Amino acid sequence: MNRDEQLKNSIFPLGDKNEAYAQYFVGQSYLQSLVNDPAVNVGVSNVTFEPGCRNNWHIHHDGFQILLVTGGRGWYQEAGKPAQKLTAGDVIVTHDGVKHWHGAAKDSWFAHVAITAGTPEWLAPVSDADYDALD
Repeated sequence: MNRDEQLKNSIFPLGDKNEAYAQYFVGQSYLQSLVNDPAVNVGVSNVTFEPGCRNNWHIHHDGFQILLVTGGRGWYQEAGKPAQKLTAGDVIVTHDGVKHWHGAAKDSWFAHVAITAGTPEWLAPVSDADYDALD
């Protein structure tokens, strides 16, 4: 079984095609809600990106986002800073009001558990030129 097959068959389910947020992504992602309890003020989901998939720039208002990378290779970038390469075991904390994006490397699936609070504001897509310039 190759690395991508292992990723698709990891500890958390791949989930369904992410149709609810598809307009905010370039490429195909998958979403599996793990915790969606109205009595808890955070959502926890397994999010998986096909190679080359990335989400738009976005900001979490009145909240935060924690990404626990579980497999594959990807990218995370905050506005005004260089993109960071991500691999399994990396942890990213995005504070309230920080503009950022994340997604898969061009040649790899990418999966993370997202712990999210607050309201997202979805902005413009990451340009193809900026994404294509990443290693």
